[in-house]
Amino acid sequence: MSKEGTVAAQIAQLSKELEKHNHQYYILNSPSISDYEFDQLMKELEDLEAKHPDLALPYSPTKRVGGDLTKSFNTVNHDYPMLSLSNSYSKEEIVEFIERIQKQTEGSVTFVCELKYDGVAIGIKYRDGVFHQAVTRGDGQKGDDVSANVKTIRTVPMSLQGYNYPSEFEIRGEIILPKSKFESLNRAMKEAGESTYANPRNTASGTIKLQDSSIVAQRGLMCYLYGIYSPSIVANGHFESVKNAGKWGFNTPRSEDKMIAQCGTIDEIMEFIHYWDVHRHELDFEIDGIVIKVDDYELQDELGYTAKSPRWAIAYKFKAEQAVTELEEITFQVGRTGAITPVANLTPVQLAGTTVKRASLHNADIIEKLDVRIGDWVFVEKGGEIIPKIVGVDEGQRNPVSLPFQYIKHCPECSTELVRREGEAQHFCPNTTGCRPQIIGRIQHFISRRAMDIAGLGEETIVQLYDHKLIHSIPDLYQLKEVDLTNLERFGEKSISNLLTGISDSRDQPFEKVLFGLGIRHVGETVAKKLVKHFKTIDNLTNASLEELIEAPEIGNVIAESIQEYFQDKAYQEELNRLQEAGLQFEMVESEEAQSVSTTLEGKVLVVSGVFERVGRDELKALIEQHGGKNGSSISGKTDYLVAGDKMGPSKLAKAEKLGVEIIDESTFFEMISS
Repeated sequence: MSKEGTVAAQIAQLSKELEKHNHQYYILNSPSISDYEFDQLMKELEDLEAKHPDLALPYSPTKRVGGDLTKSFNTVNHDYPMLSLSNSYSKEEIVEFIERIQKQTEGSVTFVCELKYDGVAIGIKYRDGVFHQAVTRGDGQKGDDVSANVKTIRTVPMSLQGYNYPSEFEIRGEIILPKSKFESLNRAMKEAGESTYANPRNTASGTIKLQDSSIVAQRGLMCYLYGIYSPSIVANGHFESVKNAGKWGFNTPRSEDKMIAQCGTIDEIMEFIHYWDVHRHELDFEIDGIVIKVDDYELQDELGYTAKSPRWAIAYKFKAEQAVTELEEITFQVGRTGAITPVANLTPVQLAGTTVKRASLHNADIIEKLDVRIGDWVFVEKGGEIIPKIVGVDEGQRNPVSLPFQYIKHCPECSTELVRREGEAQHFCPNTTGCRPQIIGRIQHFISRRAMDIAGLGEETIVQLYDHKLIHSIPDLYQLKEVDLTNLERFGEKSISNLLTGISDSRDQPFEKVLFGLGIRHVGETVAKKLVKHFKTIDNLTNASLEELIEAPEIGNVIAESIQEYFQDKAYQEELNRLQEAGLQFEMVESEEAQSVSTTLEGKVLVVSGVFERVGRDELKALIEQHGGKNGSSISGKTDYLVAGDKMGPSKLAKAEKLGVEIIDESTFFEMISS
């Protein structure tokens, strides 16, 4: 072997050995060598890499100390959407969740309970057993590439152990800052005369986005990883998958530590929840609840997802902590839809690791129900909301001369008289075209990531453009010219070019994004997609009667009335006309995959289950729709065919046979669509 080959082999061997010791120390908590011996091995590797930088491995343990500087974080599309979980706060809600799932399947269902870490969600990709990329949750569809910083986390392996891991996969989990590290960091900040950090979660979130990875390395972040996403099958269920990941070297929740458990009954689930409600304070990191998931992957796939969360998982949130403080003032915010939200301004108080200064009062009914008054001492708690809420008043401390609070009658921004629609709790400002926060909020919603995703434009820029009288409505964005922007603060030649290019490129965004971006009340992303698929064009949607709107999938009276009210408003009619003139997409464009190929399966409902040789399950479902069929989520009396692949669950097969559903294999399916 050449000298270079010998050095390369030494580097590879040292890297492997150090990674093994790192795993034993940080994950197994069972070191086999002393710190001094570890440091000597690391120094030997550093010396070799310094003399032969071209032979240093990209996943070298020396990368743990950081040193990379990042000016900005690249945005990366998630291969699999990174969704959040639905929350519950009672045993009744857990029972309802379990019973709903059991109704949709035959036989017993096994669930997995695990801790709900109060950290920062992360997805880490591995290729051929080596760390490739780490991406934050972001908006669920896109996140930031924080690979340089995540490499410094000792509980994230640079290379994997064993051999039976997929050649390419992503593993997801939470980055957390241990309480002990948080406390020592705050002590150091205080000694240096600097401001301390509010809580471990926010500190972890800020740390992972630092530009200097060497500072990240010093903070002592850790990571629990547990969710595997891969084109190939890694296990039949979540619990088995987590066990496999532990064998590959990941820091996973372990059943021997009671951090994860398979449960077959509601009592077992509630026992797990109760145990951690009592013992969570013994952990060196924060948790705020328990996650309950369906174990079986095939059943997860069958249950599917909503636009925001999986239907097969739910989070149980522990009872919120409370604090008592004085209510100093009630102010009012105006949302983009004109909704008025009262906000309590409080004497600052510590609650669940954060300093609370404001709390939501929701609406006039809540204020009346609580009988909350200025100067009252109030009970404040966090129940999963970003802004805490007031849940009660300490009447024993009330000033005897205090008077009931009088809700405002006019908009705090434009002085227009407020209205309250029948059956609704909130008051609204009807001045949609003249109320500043409504106009700005509507434009900010239009340019947001989930809507038109206009590059070069942010919320602050919208405020700046509005205040300089350059825009007053959404269509005004498409009238902006370079000369309009040259005298604005923070606008150089490049930023102007980026902004105008971003606006121009947004003309290519699909109809569903445009419709969502318009900000029609009650029309979220999912509803916008349903409407576009049903009505195809803006003209069809605009001219639809109330009855025709209600006939569309998942459109009820409230949504239908809101849509009709929007399209009958002359101001919005003018906006739509101007946006059409600007060249935005107001017709559904069928993608190549979704275009109809034949009507062979028209009127037929097919359920796909198992693993297939020629195509994946998603491709098979797309073929069903291309040939006029409809995909069913579960087997019922309405199912015409069960397309059965390998490793299909026996309960599904039994249900199909019981209901007389015709069972076909992959070959038969392709024969059907070929004919």
